[in-house]
Amino acid sequence: MVIEIVKLFFSLQITLRTNNLELCEGRLQLEKFNTGTNFRKLLACLFMICALAGPALADEAPKKAFDVKSTFRNICGFCHGDYGRHASKGPQLMNSERTDEFLFNRIKMGMPGRMAAFGSAFNDDQIGQIVKFIRNLKPGVEPQNP
Repeated sequence: MVIEIVKLFFSLQITLRTNNLELCEGRLQLEKFNTGTNFRKLLACLFMICALAGPALADEAPKKAFDVKSTFRNICGFCHGDYGRHASKGPQLMNSERTDEFLFNRIKMGMPGRMAAFGSAFNDDQIGQIVKFIRNLKPGVEPQNP
């Protein structure tokens, strides 16, 4: 994508070439730089390239889906045994009588001296997915991502 933009940039420069601008060995040479019209054309071309390249470059890295099961196993599983299906250092979460709102707030805010707060590690949507994961836990069934 970047190579295409560079090629586009150089083709624009060749297209807009006047007697004041010249492309030599991959570098733009300015013979008479004091003319404002050509300088404005050059700035306009640079602006257009940046405007086109910015969103294209930002979209290159696809977002990885949040893997709740793996996250729970690696972080929460230290205290909540067998994906939260059994009590360990922390309570059993499967079939909890606590509300979704309580679980959400406990994950986000923690409880001093008992559970760490994860509000800075996970966004609200991710915490909601963790709560959904907890609600879908069944005995003897391998947990699945919601």
